Amino acid sequence: MKAAILNQFGPVDNFEIVDVPTPKPGFGEVLVKVFATSVNPLDYQVRRGDYKDELTLPVITGHDVSGEIVEVGHGVENFKAGDEVYYTPEIFKGQGSYAQYHSVHESIIALKPKNISHLEAATLPLAAGTAWEMLVTRAQLKVNQTILIHGGAGGVGMLTIQIAKAMGAIVFTSARKVHHQVLLELGADYVIDYANENYIEVIQQLTGGKGVDVVIDTIGGNTLSDSGQILSQLGQVVTIVDIEKPQNLIHAWGKNATYHFVFTRQNRNKLDEITKLVETGKLKPVLNKVFSLSEISKAHDLLENKTGDKDFYGKIGIEIDK
Repeated sequence: MKAAILNQFGPVDNFEIVDVPTPKPGFGEVLVKVFATSVNPLDYQVRRGDYKDELTLPVITGHDVSGEIVEVGHGVENFKAGDEVYYTPEIFKGQGSYAQYHSVHESIIALKPKNISHLEAATLPLAAGTAWEMLVTRAQLKVNQTILIHGGAGGVGMLTIQIAKAMGAIVFTSARKVHHQVLLELGADYVIDYANENYIEVIQQLTGGKGVDVVIDTIGGNTLSDSGQILSQLGQVVTIVDIEKPQNLIHAWGKNATYHFVFTRQNRNKLDEITKLVETGKLKPVLNKVFSLSEISKAHDLLENKTGDKDFYGKIGIEIDK
């Protein structure tokens, strides 16, 4: 099979398209013909070596799959050949998704939503799964609660907006002005132009000084410390970003706040719930650009560096096989 191999960590052009053996499904596993995958910030972080201690080179990376089961291993109970499925491969364990075939345990896969394409479905498992874990598993967001989503125009941010709205929340988000209209169309109630507005002042004004119940951090920096200033009492901050330096959480301490640090986990249950949202029209993929597997370096360059499109938003799909 064809696969994009990393022989060394570093720049975007380190990928090499080569022929490698097709994997065989083990006990409880299925072999999936990969029709599409996508690119996430985790993908370029892995490629440049941020997690080099977790991986052994050479490696096939990639963290989203949408495809069709072509072979079923012994012990598989819930799936059969011909089923269309989508999922995130186990992170830092085994082969990733930048290949024509992928072998995976049935416990972490789900049937693909019927009303979207494989390219659209491939944009969802990691990003929407992360959003679900932040909102449902950790924050346990409730109807009419207020939530601020930092980085609303990102791949995770756009899906988080939609899921939060589907859960009945009042949604604030931050983004550059050029992205405001699309975020309002996705369901955001208020969009803050972080380049020209102080989000702390805006939130205080919009909430009458009460603050928001939940803050979602997808951008890092000083978000953990600064967000404490706009939390309501017993508020929560949920972050998916590494902490690069110590931060003073004195403002959050005064609010009796709870902090959640999320590195998303793989399981079928949340994918099944995401499928329900997609099939009922409450969650829509934001597929904004498509590349072939041979163009994987260009895809990484666009997402990581915005090369060729400084206003890029949403998700990038990678077409493996039509």
